Amino acid sequence: MIHIEKVTNRKGLLKFIQFRYDLYKDDPNDVPYLFFDEVNNLDKRKNASFEQCEADYFIAYKDGKAVGRVAAIINFDANKRWDKKVVRYGWFDFIDDIEVSTALLKTVEDWGRERGMTKMTGPMGFADTDREGMLIEGFEEYGTMYASYNYPYYPKHMEQLGFQKDNDYVQCRVKVPEKVPEKFAKLAQMVEKRYNLHVHKLTRNELMKQGYGRKVFKMLNTTYNNLYGFAPLTDNKVDQLVEQYIRIADMNLISVIMDGNENDKMVGFGITFPSLTYAMRKSRNGRLLPLTWWRLLDAIKWHHADTVDMLLIGVLPEYRSKGANALIFNDLIRQYQAYGFKWAEAMPQMETNEHMLGQWQYLEADYHRRLRCFSKMI
Repeated sequence: MIHIEKVTNRKGLLKFIQFRYDLYKDDPNDVPYLFFDEVNNLDKRKNASFEQCEADYFIAYKDGKAVGRVAAIINFDANKRWDKKVVRYGWFDFIDDIEVSTALLKTVEDWGRERGMTKMTGPMGFADTDREGMLIEGFEEYGTMYASYNYPYYPKHMEQLGFQKDNDYVQCRVKVPEKVPEKFAKLAQMVEKRYNLHVHKLTRNELMKQGYGRKVFKMLNTTYNNLYGFAPLTDNKVDQLVEQYIRIADMNLISVIMDGNENDKMVGFGITFPSLTYAMRKSRNGRLLPLTWWRLLDAIKWHHADTVDMLLIGVLPEYRSKGANALIFNDLIRQYQAYGFKWAEAMPQMETNEHMLGQWQYLEADYHRRLRCFSKMI
């Protein structure tokens, strides 16, 4: 018999988080998430997303042993923006037992219905900056720090339980070319001359003290505005993201585009990081032990990684047709070459986002992972 227990204290929260590390400890392709990041993200007192959201966490037990977990989430701002009554399920992990997955999803369904929701969708997090989707293709590939990874039986359970595709994401791995493709180089040069756009390499002082870090994430509210399930980030959430992403960033791996005709107005950005996949694969429990710290520092500071993660890329809608993306890639590819990166890993992108997916056509790109959000009316 399956028993579902609601998380009500810190001890329960830590057990909720630990379940995933135990479930995946023997999977060679899994990349553990940073334990303290998971704690901070799920702590309702620390995550600014709870200005927009309500959530509860549940653990499934069978014969006294934890066998699954799930978060039930309502993002009120997203529901208002899209005129929907959606309860999200996230942090959804379970053993290969249909009774367990059924009980967990039934818990989310009942929780959502009690709050007036009419549809359940996931896996999704609190905000668009959280991991979204369930892996349905690419199980033989290494996971990444910033995208979901799961066992192949997960989507089989969803289909068996009557859930249907709501949205797909594809993840692209790009080979860093030996030289900048001529298309990018020529287009970047033309864009600079015709539209007076140019790349600006921010200093850390500009990012942290002069407010450019906030401007980047504020711009994300505009550039991601029409994406699936998106709700604008609050000011406090923006500040948290600046601390999380920007403080440790390598300035050479961040590009921003300025419009010289508009007093150097920021119109586009690209935020990339050396991949932490190798470092975290060596830490099966997600904890920052001394050796893990060293591996992370080795990747971030000395760039001893063969892959760079392209975390966030955005261009204001009115500048996309002007080729502002070409300026970003023209700059970043040169930086990748200088650091010796061989591959660039793009974050999951909606399969319908033709503008973003089209930018890879001039590069050697492999769509090697696919993720899906499954939904069901309740």
